[in-house]
Amino acid sequence: MDNIVDALNNAYQDFMAAAAGVLLAREAAGSQKTKATDVALENLKQRWELFRVACDQAEEFVESVKQRIGSECLVDEATGSVAGKPGQPVASLPPISAVRLEQMSKAVRWLVIELQQGSGKNVGSSHPNPSTPFDARFSEDTTQ
Repeated sequence: MDNIVDALNNAYQDFMAAAAGVLLAREAAGSQKTKATDVALENLKQRWELFRVACDQAEEFVESVKQRIGSECLVDEATGSVAGKPGQPVASLPPISAVRLEQMSKAVRWLVIELQQGSGKNVGSSHPNPSTPFDARFSEDTTQ
């Protein structure tokens, strides 16, 4: 994480230095277009692109951490492996087995794939019976 923060900070500092370079070049040229102002502008453009790349990388890292934390919390909640913290109410839902959690995860993945392949149409679906829509419910769902 420190590397990502450092890279973002360095890219920002380089971008700001390039912006200052453009201002200095324009001031030295008396606001006229010169080779020096063109070079300064090109440098600014390059630094801007590098800064955007660093921002995108930082954003991707944050998203991956959010997903990892969310997944870990979901598994902990579902399997009941985390005891309630003092002063916080314990969830009233019974824990879900890890096998059941995996089954639900697969069902969600199938639904996502179906949606991505044509808004729920069964085009190219690899379900055993393509004429029947996929049912994500499990037998124990009906007994609850």
